[in-house]
Amino acid sequence: MFRTIFAATRIVVGVIEAKLKLSSVKKIPKDLPVHEQDRIMHQFPDYFGKMMIGCTGSKVKVEGIENIPRDEGVLIVSNHQSNFDIPLLLGYLNKPIGFIAKAELKKLPIVPDWMEQMHSVFMDRSDRRQSLNAIKEGIDKLKNGHSLVIFPEGTRSKRSEMGEFKSGSFHLATKSGVPVIPVRIEGTYNILEANGNRIKPANVTLKVFPPVYPEQIGITDPKELTNYIKEIIEK
Repeated sequence: MFRTIFAATRIVVGVIEAKLKLSSVKKIPKDLPVHEQDRIMHQFPDYFGKMMIGCTGSKVKVEGIENIPRDEGVLIVSNHQSNFDIPLLLGYLNKPIGFIAKAELKKLPIVPDWMEQMHSVFMDRSDRRQSLNAIKEGIDKLKNGHSLVIFPEGTRSKRSEMGEFKSGSFHLATKSGVPVIPVRIEGTYNILEANGNRIKPANVTLKVFPPVYPEQIGITDPKELTNYIKEIIEK
C-alpha cells in the first residue's frame, strides 16, 4: 500500500512539473531539424517515464535498443500489458515518440497538451470517419520524420499472453514507407494489474527487434503485415 501511495503522490508532482515545462517546450525553434526538435521536446517525457517506473521499485532490462534508427521516423508496434507500458516506452526507448491514442485521453488534465507536442494522434474508434482521418494524420507525421507507437491489441491484455492484433493501424506502415520496429513488453502487468491495482515491484523486459521494411520484404497488405509483426513479437 505504501508503494501505491508513494507512486500516486509522485505522479501528482510530475503532473505539476509537466504543466510548468509545457510553456518552454512550445518555444522550441521551428527552424531546427525535425529530429532535433523532437529530441529537445522529449527530454521531459523521458524523465517522466523513468520516474514513473522508478517509483514502483521495478527493474527494467532493455534488449536490442540499437535496432532503432535514430534520426528518422519509425512506426513502433508493441504489445500492451499495462498502464505502465507508456511510461516504460517513454523512458527507455531512447527515441522521441508519440502515440496513436484513444480519444478519451483528451479529457485528462495536461495530458492532451503534451501529447500534441509529442505529435501524437487521437483516434475515436467508434467513429469510422474520424478513425480514417486519424490514420491519414499519422501517415503525414511519419512522413515528416516523427515517430509513432501503436498498440494493435487496442487495450491492455493484463497478462503475458497477447490478444488479437487489429490490422487497421497497420495502414500507417504500408502507406508511410517508414521502418516498422516490433517491440515486446514483458512483466509490466505485474506492477499493477496482477495485484488488484496495487503497485508492486516487478522485473520488466523491453525487447526491441530489428526494423522491418514492408516494401523490401514484399508485404503491402496491412492484414498480412499485422500477422508478420505479431509473429515476431510472440516468438
